[in-house]
Amino acid sequence: MTVICPIESKYPTQADLLRISVSSLRQQISQELHNRPSPQVNVPTSIAHMAVRLTEKQREQEYQQLCSLCERYSVNPPSIEASCYYQDFGGFELRWERHLEFSSYSFIRKGLGKQLFDGYAIEYVPQEWFDNIVGELVSAVNLVISQDKLSEQELYHAFEGHQVLGSNVADNRANVYASFRLHSDGFGRIIIQSNMLNNYQAGRLIQRMLEIETYQMMALLSLPMARSLSPKVTEMELDLVEINQKMAGFCDKNDSEMLDELSYLAGKTEQLISDISYRFSATNAYYELVCSRLEQLRETDIEGIERINEFVTRRLSPGIRTCQALSIRLEGLTLRIARASSLLRTRVDLTIEQQNQQLLSAINQRGEVQLRLQQMVEGVSIAAMAYYLIGLLDYMLDAVNISGFHLNKILIKGFAVPIILCLTWLLLRFAMSYIKKPPVKVSK
Repeated sequence: MTVICPIESKYPTQADLLRISVSSLRQQISQELHNRPSPQVNVPTSIAHMAVRLTEKQREQEYQQLCSLCERYSVNPPSIEASCYYQDFGGFELRWERHLEFSSYSFIRKGLGKQLFDGYAIEYVPQEWFDNIVGELVSAVNLVISQDKLSEQELYHAFEGHQVLGSNVADNRANVYASFRLHSDGFGRIIIQSNMLNNYQAGRLIQRMLEIETYQMMALLSLPMARSLSPKVTEMELDLVEINQKMAGFCDKNDSEMLDELSYLAGKTEQLISDISYRFSATNAYYELVCSRLEQLRETDIEGIERINEFVTRRLSPGIRTCQALSIRLEGLTLRIARASSLLRTRVDLTIEQQNQQLLSAINQRGEVQLRLQQMVEGVSIAAMAYYLIGLLDYMLDAVNISGFHLNKILIKGFAVPIILCLTWLLLRFAMSYIKKPPVKVSK
């Protein structure tokens, strides 16, 4: 009988893979792909959606408030690290999602109220819980989805006389109506008329409409900031023009003072850029999300009604362009200040170089004067030394005459003067050369 021996596999087994060091972020990254799924919504359904802007310090308070609602209805609360929470509270379903700078609450309740937008979705949510909600409300919208077809008059009353926008979406599976205005209850309003939507398609469409409403409000948060900062930027641009005119020679002013003004202007510009950088970057990101969600609607026209995509793009784009234009102006102002500073520093450097040259020339002149004075002092020193030496010679001649040798002192001193002068000059020159001689380095 032939015995077949098992062949060792060259590929790693599952047990081998389990011994590999696993990244601590693997589970978190994998879970992120499945966060914030679209809800599956029955038709008809009423939804109340809110987006609340929070700071990082308010996250703990937000979590405690959410837990208080869960405790009131005896349901399991979310974990403290959770970024989303979906729970059925019996009478309604709550979908809570944590985003980078805001949190959203969606209250979903099957069916419709006696009247559209009568608070049916949040009827079972305690009012005191809403009163104590943490953060600043940015967006709030009531949405209803049903198969009922509304007449033009019913749409007019549903949106309280405001302009109604609408589109046929999802490849003619539904009609969507909105106004993008705040109504008497403080909420925006959206109506979805389902034609052939299943539960999953209805949930996706609802999610897109709520995201469009929320993201466009978040995108426009920087518009008031841009409008308030625009006069300041204009004033800074005029200040730069004035400094450039002074540099060009139209005005007489100290270069160092203009350089100080440019430095102050550069500091103000950088401060403004740092103040708006995050907010304006977030605006661009939210605007891209809005455009993406609008494309996903796959809209077609409803006769006599302006399309949602056309309205949002036409009204939202100018505000975004205003913010982008301010960013471009600040970046251009920074570059212009840098160029002006570079030119002014060059001019200051040239001025300093000219002053240095003048200083060196003055030092050279003083050196020449000192050299001449030194030479004059040397000449006077030679004469003085020769005078004292002649005096010594006179004492010597007196001593010789007293000893009995009669010498002609006047003749001898007369002949000795040039000789003493020459010897004194040679001695002084030798002394000066010895002093100026560089020291000899002693090797260790």
